Amino acid sequence: MSDEVRFGIVGLGMGRSRAQFAKDTPGASLTAVCDIWDERGRSAEEELGVPWIQDYDEMLERDDIDCIGVFTPSGMHADLAKRAIEAGKHTFVTKPMDIRLAPCDAVIEAADEAGLVLAVDFDSRYVASNHRIRDALQAGAIGKVILGDVRMKWFRGQGYYDSGMPEGWRSRLETEGGSLANQAVHYLDLLQWWLGPVASVYGNKGTFTHNIETEDATVSILQFRSGVMATFLTTTCNFPDMGTAIEITGTTGTLAWKDQQLVLFEAAELSGDLGSDEAGYVRPEFAGVPESVQLNLEDFATPADLPANIIEDMVGAIRDGKPAQCDGYEGRKTVEIIEAVYKSSDTGQPVKIAE
Repeated sequence: MSDEVRFGIVGLGMGRSRAQFAKDTPGASLTAVCDIWDERGRSAEEELGVPWIQDYDEMLERDDIDCIGVFTPSGMHADLAKRAIEAGKHTFVTKPMDIRLAPCDAVIEAADEAGLVLAVDFDSRYVASNHRIRDALQAGAIGKVILGDVRMKWFRGQGYYDSGMPEGWRSRLETEGGSLANQAVHYLDLLQWWLGPVASVYGNKGTFTHNIETEDATVSILQFRSGVMATFLTTTCNFPDMGTAIEITGTTGTLAWKDQQLVLFEAAELSGDLGSDEAGYVRPEFAGVPESVQLNLEDFATPADLPANIIEDMVGAIRDGKPAQCDGYEGRKTVEIIEAVYKSSDTGQPVKIAE
């Protein structure tokens, strides 16, 4: 392989922007795009100046592609990625890694055996402030974390589910998950990345305002191995659309996040003799309401070489051997949690997550 990593992108919905990234990112180039939709393929071919290929197998046969990016319906991600790995290509998929865990594990095994890079494109992993939040929580900026709360209250009309290519793929269990696996997976990834491994899940789901096979609302309780408890609410029924809010409560303060922006980062002003647990986290006993301190997220760290996007990330991983921001093992975690939520809803029982 040359110093330049050559990309092929399949699926030109979200994949259209990633194809442009491949043209614009130093160390990367775009070789070809693939899509079954004639109009979208021809448009991309003209605008991007690379061949449009309608047959995925034909793309995999090319020897001028080092890395494949998969941006198809979610239930196809792992299968197409595995075929790319078997063709000798490094591979990444858009979120979620898939809608079922078994195909995720199969493509991880294939990538490991082939010695190829496998990654998942969670764009929140490329936001510097999200790295600073993770560093702040790990540094104990708000004490020991005890509670998490995610509320994703979005609106999607029926036309959203009926459209697409192939038509209606967002509405079918075979090709897509619902509000949890499709929309909220971004925030599930952030929560488990910030707070650590999940131990068990108790969840419920339902379909209320859409004619779809998938769910349009979920409510879950997540128990983390650290002892943190969290609630996780998702819906695409909420009118008007109210966006997404995440709140993290610690023993000495609170961090609140709304639609990619930090809106509260505040802690108690501590003084006097304070107890701490074995890990060193402060356990204050407040006699009254303490004074508050506004914390500054800029005081916390973000990687000096944080990639701007998945293309830059893959260039670093393939050419320079850097770890991907979200590799296959990390990407499967959200799929395992989602499967657990669905299973819990079906059985009425909590579901443990394997260590």
